[in-house]
Amino acid sequence: MNIRDENVLRELNLYPLWVRRDAPAAEALEPSAPVAETQAVCRLGGGEADTQQSAMGIVALNPSYVSSLDWNELKEKVHACTACKLRAGCTQTVFGVGDESAEWLFVGEGPGADEDAQGEPFVGQAGKLLDNMRAAIKLKRGNNVYIANIVKCRPPNNRTPEEDEIATCVPYLQQQIALIKPKLIVALGKTAATSLLGREATLGSLRGSVHDFHGTPLIVTYHPAYLLRSPAEKAKAWQDLCFAVQRMSE
Repeated sequence: MNIRDENVLRELNLYPLWVRRDAPAAEALEPSAPVAETQAVCRLGGGEADTQQSAMGIVALNPSYVSSLDWNELKEKVHACTACKLRAGCTQTVFGVGDESAEWLFVGEGPGADEDAQGEPFVGQAGKLLDNMRAAIKLKRGNNVYIANIVKCRPPNNRTPEEDEIATCVPYLQQQIALIKPKLIVALGKTAATSLLGREATLGSLRGSVHDFHGTPLIVTYHPAYLLRSPAEKAKAWQDLCFAVQRMSE
């Protein structure tokens, strides 16, 4: 890693947390990432159905017309949606934001309190970290990037969306992906990854590989909210981003 890259990562708060080997146990909050994992350097390169099976195996009603909706129709449908219990407990739906013909699509789990209040995904502290992560690989919100979530409504107390909630909401995301036609999907966290891939797996087993979402490459990394709680894992997230950039340049 050259001096410029090192300074950029420090400034963006993406630099790994180092702990002295002789540090007392109380000071060692998390083991630092291996040196090999911190030295990655990025080089930027150029049918309708009445039911839909969710990633968790639940079959839920799926309006047959969702797959034929254009952007405006889809936004109106999501705005008016009351198909699951989440809508009754949130302020508003959070559709998604960004370049509607973006090459990069970032998918998170669900809106939090800030997102529920503002109606836009990733605007809280986790969103600021995600913006920093993207800036580190020369991506800017709204410019060749689209951001969405697995569910469009905030779960109570920011809990993980339940299986029936995911099954009900995921057709909206699937249609967003069909309209955007991204070149790469970056799944942020286990819920986003397993919901899109349709199978249960650990985050660790999914990282570092290119997966397939109906013909679109998909890469898995940590959710920014997790990185805020576990800053030592930022080095691994940086490695994932470099892997994504490499995949896009191929």
